[in-house]
Amino acid sequence: MSISRREFLGVLAAAGINGFPLMREASAAEVDRLYSPPVTGNVHLLHMTDSHAHLQPLYFREPNVNIGLAGMRGHLPHLVGADYLKRVGFKPDSREAYAFTYLDFERAAKQYGRMGGYAHIATLVKRLRASRPGALLLDGGDTWQGTAQALWTKGQDMVDAELLLGVDVMTAHWEFTYGEERVKEIVSKDFKGRIDFVAQNIKTNDFGDPVFPNYVMKQVNGVQVAIVGQAFPYTPIANPAYMMPDWTFGIDTDHMQKVVNDVRKKGAQLVVVLSHNGMDVDRKMASLVDGIDCIFGGHTHDGEAVAVEVRRANGGMTLVTNAGSHGKFLGVMDFDVRGGKMVGYKYRLLPVFSNLLPADADMQALIDRHRAPYAAKLDEVLAHTEGTLYRRGNFNGTWDQLLVDAMLEVRGGDLAFSPGFRWGGSLLGGEAITRDAMMNQMAITYPYCTLTEMDGATVKSVMEDVCDNLFNPDPYYQQGGDMVRVGALTYSCAPNEKIGNRIQDLRLHGKPLDPKKTYKVAGWAPVGQAAATAANPPIWDVVEAYLKHHKVIRPLKPNEPRLIGVGSNPGLAEYPA
Repeated sequence: MSISRREFLGVLAAAGINGFPLMREASAAEVDRLYSPPVTGNVHLLHMTDSHAHLQPLYFREPNVNIGLAGMRGHLPHLVGADYLKRVGFKPDSREAYAFTYLDFERAAKQYGRMGGYAHIATLVKRLRASRPGALLLDGGDTWQGTAQALWTKGQDMVDAELLLGVDVMTAHWEFTYGEERVKEIVSKDFKGRIDFVAQNIKTNDFGDPVFPNYVMKQVNGVQVAIVGQAFPYTPIANPAYMMPDWTFGIDTDHMQKVVNDVRKKGAQLVVVLSHNGMDVDRKMASLVDGIDCIFGGHTHDGEAVAVEVRRANGGMTLVTNAGSHGKFLGVMDFDVRGGKMVGYKYRLLPVFSNLLPADADMQALIDRHRAPYAAKLDEVLAHTEGTLYRRGNFNGTWDQLLVDAMLEVRGGDLAFSPGFRWGGSLLGGEAITRDAMMNQMAITYPYCTLTEMDGATVKSVMEDVCDNLFNPDPYYQQGGDMVRVGALTYSCAPNEKIGNRIQDLRLHGKPLDPKKTYKVAGWAPVGQAAATAANPPIWDVVEAYLKHHKVIRPLKPNEPRLIGVGSNPGLAEYPA
């Protein structure tokens, strides 16, 4: 069912009368400005990505540290705060400033409210489809993982939500951590005939056969559109390889070129890639592969209000977009395709303000139905936080700090590591830490909390390796995630140096880390199967014990490294000296 603009505004008015928490400063004209983008062109694609199973509205603080080096310095996505606003043309202290940046987050969150939520996204999707006949909805992946409910249902709650939302095409990353059989079951049974699951870069280990279709062809208002899938290329490295033992991944630029050539020969007038590479990787791929009109990207959670135009060696141009994360945004791309090629486009990334979009009744009913069996467990209050808890940025956030503090106290050890995951909602000071909120930071299928002996040299080597994954000047060697978060250990980081020289001045409780001395290191989310034993409790048991013991979490100061050589980088703001 679709709704017209008049019906949409009528629902808004009725919602206000009936007590729906509309923001006072949001007039009907402003709602119209946000959610009635003018229609242009003849091919319309909607794009969402990296929702990480967040069916409910949430707070999510954007990063104040997103450093770009070499050719990436000063370019999207490596602009934060005021530099970002200047680049995309948004005003400070605006709704858009709240949605797209970390600036004055606590105040703005209280003023503008939570964002996302599938019931609110569903209302927006229906509205946009009503004005854009034939519009396709693309899902870039990281959809089935990220919450306790998704973990406990093996992603079924999200699969059902995708089907009801009307997703047309999907690719993936964290989905594979449910295992090959579960992914194949969903694709062959739930998705069959309804959602196309595409990935040109996943092949069988034995004969190199495609595991999923490389692409799908769709007719949109008489235009032949090819949608090529690009799953996260480093899945068996960033996540446990034993969960997808029969499949190979990789970037595979050569095969991408072959696929693009193939769909062009078959009559595709518009070729787009639905990608989970990360934006830097997408920009490089866009420069190397001829014939792609647009890459709809994900993985790095970059909410980019503009499409980046990347020039190719042959003089052509490919658009690169990234639609943020956690259901905060919905991308709207209007293409003008004439004479068998794209001749124009208009792109908008719409922030999903939950208070301005009434909940779709059918989607809300589905959400409530899936939550009901777990509601009491999820809603249990474990503690309260006095300060804002967030996770996003190249280095530690306050949620990350809570996790390493919990491991050191409950599990023991000399120092602690926590993965540089980008997913997990934020909490404002004064809010309750429920089991739901806690699990949003750690709901994975390999949650084991380990205690490992390492000498100081190995500790440094591990940190150097992760740092290279983040700051390698060649995007194709960036293997996902932000810098490992550390507890008890302090260090300096020189991102512009080469591997082996980036991590400096390692100190434990103020004393230099001895490269020959053995230390006990607490950590979680090991990618090796050997860690899956009863001796290693799930991380949520460790953190829950910590929260219940403390009851109130005082404002936390993240343990961040001293940075060297990046002081004027526009991807760095409000960082301690």
